[in-house]
Amino acid sequence: MYIILYSFQVKPKQEQNFIAAWKDLTNLIYKYEGSLGSRLHKQKEYQYIAYAQWPDASTFKASGENLPKQEADTARSLMRAACEKIEILQELDVVEDLLKTKPNH
Repeated sequence: MYIILYSFQVKPKQEQNFIAAWKDLTNLIYKYEGSLGSRLHKQKEYQYIAYAQWPDASTFKASGENLPKQEADTARSLMRAACEKIEILQELDVVEDLLKTKPNH
């Protein structure tokens, strides 16, 4: 598995617009590009970190060509408009994975 860590500095009063656009774009990438999904975390006011999972580095690097252009461009534009800064912090290979999707009972 391959992980990308993103940082988003969101403009004041744009948090809901950012989250909606992030969700739209993330869902498109999941549906059309083979990602394994993403989690969005709030670090502090106006600062978010996203953790995106991919099956491998080659799937991530080849992504972008299968998205429906109009929907993806709209989501990207809305996300960029809501942010002061967007950056990739890290690209990482998973060595061990002990995350659980459901609690054990």
